[in-house]
Amino acid sequence: MEQEEIYSKVLRAGRRTYFFDVRATKAGDYYLTVTESKKFTNDDGSFHYKKHKIYLYKEDFTEFNTILAEMTDYIVNEKGQEVISERHQKDYVKEEFPSEESKDDKASESFTDVSFDDI
Repeated sequence: MEQEEIYSKVLRAGRRTYFFDVRATKAGDYYLTVTESKKFTNDDGSFHYKKHKIYLYKEDFTEFNTILAEMTDYIVNEKGQEVISERHQKDYVKEEFPSEESKDDKASESFTDVSFDDI
């Protein structure tokens, strides 16, 4: 069972929220939990969250920090600070596919209206 939170910070990042929580072991030492919570919307408009959690203990802090710094530095050095994705591009326009209904409307627009009273 998880222990009570000693110290907490929250990072909100769009659909994701990161929780950083210092907790105490049964022996009274501290460890860190990092929880990613991601919001998903159901078809009916309701929503749910998926959570992923890691536990980080003091004996791993130094090596974890070293590798984290190395990996983040590598990404920034290789790709820069700016986010690169379709959704984040300034000229991004979401391509929408016509529904079957709108396809039928467009098909009927190409025919000339005929009045059967004229025949």
